[in-house]
Parts: sequence; structure tokens; C-alpha cells
Amino acid sequence: MSKLPLILIVEDDRPVRSLISMALKSRGYQQEAVSNGQEAVLAMTGHPPDILILDLGLPDMDGNDIIKMVREWSQLPIIVVSARSDERDKIDALDYGADDYLTKPFSVEELLARIRVAVRRLQYIHENQESSSSVFTNGKLSIDYNAGLVMIDKEEIHLTPIEYKLLCVMAQNVGRVLTHNFILKEVWNNTLPNDTQSLRVYMASLRTKVEPLIGEKVIQTHVGIGYRMIKL
Repeated sequence: MSKLPLILIVEDDRPVRSLISMALKSRGYQQEAVSNGQEAVLAMTGHPPDILILDLGLPDMDGNDIIKMVREWSQLPIIVVSARSDERDKIDALDYGADDYLTKPFSVEELLARIRVAVRRLQYIHENQESSSSVFTNGKLSIDYNAGLVMIDKEEIHLTPIEYKLLCVMAQNVGRVLTHNFILKEVWNNTLPNDTQSLRVYMASLRTKVEPLIGEKVIQTHVGIGYRMIKL
């Protein structure tokens, strides 16, 4: 992207909303801030943002309903910032389509780091839309979807069919936190429900084959929730 993205902040707590807004302004981001779900819908309809920062506990609607609505028409990065700290709440928001989840109280620097991840994801989405290439590239890693080949530093590596599917799912959602449930559905088509232990085994095997050759971590573990492919 040639310019900093437009970020929509949806937060009903005025001090928190002001804190986020000032932090974004100080870093040069374009931003708009609203205090409820209805205002958020109007803002997204009138001038669609590039990134959404969303509280779940809004006065007029649940933030998860906004996530589900947005996912009907857009893949824009959604960062949830919520006081809901239960693991189930995080998993539900991510399963509905959020990209990331930050629990209040939060560090401004951590939020800015999450936004930088979202910007990289946004850049990847735009590059993909502009290119008809069937090859995914992330640092030294490349995947030729048509040929079914995985290359690291231009050298082909062998993966089992499950490992290849796992890698493709992660690549197609680079920068986004994927829940165990989401990955299980995508890779096993609901035939391996709730078997997170098998998923961990396959993911560990995939990482053992890929990460030493890349020379750095490319798949990030979110304990109890899922995994994210890091944009290198």
C-alpha cells in the first residue's frame, strides 16, 4: 500500500477510544472513531475502512455480530480489543472471522504491534488481488498451488498430504490467528472434530521440516487457541 490505511475504532468507552485514537494519530494513521454498533455500520457503509479495531461489549449490539456482518462482504483485518478475557470468548471471535484478539487492559505498544501485523496482512491481500499468480511467497518459503510444490530458498521439500494442506491453510490466511477448530474443518473437512492433539502433532512435524530451513519462526503458536503464519 502506498499510504497508511484508514482504521475504524469501534469502542464505547470514551477514555479507551481517545487513547487508541491519539496513539494512531501520533503514528500518522488515518483513523475514525465511533462509540456503538450502529455508528460502526454507517461508517463502514459510507467510507469502508482498511482495518477495524473492535470492542465486543457495545451498548447496542454484540461485536461478534459486526464481525459476522463484515465477513459477508470483506476480508479486512479485524482486531478485537475487549475486556472479555475468557478463552472461549477469544475462540468464538476468531472463529467468527476476527484476525486478532487483545484483552483489556492493554499496552498501546502491543496494540500498535498488532496493527503492524494487520497492515502486512492487508498488503498481502492487495498483492494477491492484483496478481494472477498461483505462487505464494513468504520470505524464503514459496508454494506453487498448481504444481503442489513447496520450495524453501528455491529447494523443493517433501511434505505429507496433511502437512501440505496445513501449510496451504496457514498461507492463505497469513497474518491471521486461526483457531484449532477452523484449521480442523479446513484440513479434515469435519472428519476429525475437536482432535487438537492430532493437530499439534502434525503442526509440530510441519514446523520441524520448514522452520530450520527458513532459519526463523514462521508459524506462531497461540496457546489454547490456534496458530498464525507470520508474514516474513
